[in-house]
Amino acid sequence: MTLAIDLRDLRYFEVIAELQHVSKAAAQLHRTQPALTSAVRRLEAACGMPLFERSGRGIQLTSAGVVLLKWAQRMRLDLHDAQREIRDLGRGLSGHVRIGIVPTAAQFLLPDAMRALLAEAPSLTVKVVIGLIDSLRPMLLSGELDLAVGSEVDVDEGLQSLVLAEDQIVVAASSQHEVLRSAPTMKDLTRYRWVLQTPGAPTRDWLDHAFDRRHLPRPTVQVESTMLLMLPTLIARTGLLSFVSRRHLEQDPQGAGLREVRLRETTMRRRLVASYRNSSYLSPAAERLIAHLAAAGERGLEA
Repeated sequence: MTLAIDLRDLRYFEVIAELQHVSKAAAQLHRTQPALTSAVRRLEAACGMPLFERSGRGIQLTSAGVVLLKWAQRMRLDLHDAQREIRDLGRGLSGHVRIGIVPTAAQFLLPDAMRALLAEAPSLTVKVVIGLIDSLRPMLLSGELDLAVGSEVDVDEGLQSLVLAEDQIVVAASSQHEVLRSAPTMKDLTRYRWVLQTPGAPTRDWLDHAFDRRHLPRPTVQVESTMLLMLPTLIARTGLLSFVSRRHLEQDPQGAGLREVRLRETTMRRRLVASYRNSSYLSPAAERLIAHLAAAGERGLEA
């Protein structure tokens, strides 16, 4: 006989699995410990196998529990998507969109895209999370974000991507920097100190590997930053070299006093993409936001 599984029991099971402790889960869920224990027993009866085993002062998932947790999380996301899709049937472009976006795209693509989207959907609300793609991707996969905009990286089986714009990342320096007094080589660049993103960021890794391929020492990093929006001013005032979007130099070539250190070997071509879960519901508002981001990208290329 097949037993029915209660969605509330699955939710309780998820929290217990996350905290690895029944009493902590009970406090977080505002339920009694016996109620959560009963929920686990019902699930174990339905599955025909134990879901937890004791581990020190807490508990941990059994192999069967790991499998059930994967499907419980998927079912919760599917149910959430179903509720959103049903609500959106009568709301058109209203509702709420959650987007994660890397700093460069937030500066150069998002403002025009948001202006166009809010003109179409004045009642729409939007949550914007700015960060590096390696921090945004887990949030997207877990359902915390509807879409993420960032550098195109290795394909993830759970995601689908649409190209928004192409970009070039180049070495930049203060217009007064001595490296600009002659035609520099990559070896010349190793003499100076840099401000760069942290390791793991696609642009930082690309630059490091560019020096590796030529058997040169990697850039000497004096300042690491996850926020690229501060870099143009920082580069201009400290004399450090950096690796930034050419858009920073083209937008206001005189304002920050920056110039590109032109080297083919240190020019990275990248594509900015909008990614979303390929098995999830994408609301009409999220679809329109992607379309406006793509239009902003096309305008940037024509400029």
